Amino acid sequence: MNAGVAWGIVLVAAYLLGSTPTGYWAGKVLKGIDIREHGSRSTGATNVLRTLGKGPALFVFLMDVAKGVAAIALARWLFSQPGLETQLPWAVTAAALIAILGHSKSIWLGFKGGKSAATGLGVLFAVALPVGLTAAATFLSVLAIFRIVSLGSIATAIAAPLLMLAFRQPLPYLLFALVGGTYVLITHRANIQRLLAGEEPRIGQKHAEPQQETP
Repeated sequence: MNAGVAWGIVLVAAYLLGSTPTGYWAGKVLKGIDIREHGSRSTGATNVLRTLGKGPALFVFLMDVAKGVAAIALARWLFSQPGLETQLPWAVTAAALIAILGHSKSIWLGFKGGKSAATGLGVLFAVALPVGLTAAATFLSVLAIFRIVSLGSIATAIAAPLLMLAFRQPLPYLLFALVGGTYVLITHRANIQRLLAGEEPRIGQKHAEPQQETP
């Protein structure tokens, strides 16, 4: 396969996979609502949990993780073809970053969406399984202690590049973890502000509904 064609397929497919608005569709199918008008207005699993409940949230979380895994699986398959193997690490890195971007900038939602944490975790699983498993353990540990989902996501984003170093992953994967982790932190900037103010809701607490504009 021509390298240009392979790159085009990977980039477009990774973006479309990442931008699939699972949380938005869950709100429409299950309750006929636009989840972006409720809670934190995110389409991610955390807002689905607060708005729709545990079952839908688990489904959305797993699907968002699967999006990241699928993007990397496609990149690995295409760039395992003869003549393309040397570009594999960079293709995987590009697919990872594009999938994460797609989740938060979905073409189906006016280039808005979730905060890319679950899709980022799926990408980590597929890029380097030991890193993904340790990142998941980091997330679950922080969540168990503090019961704040965003704090777990933030801790995982910070840990990702350190884990890439610890597990001696290739340079492209380290760069992905640095850039991707920074991007996830940026998407969580409002959460960070609430954490610093002591206002971030814990699991089981309702997020303040968005205020309606005065006519």
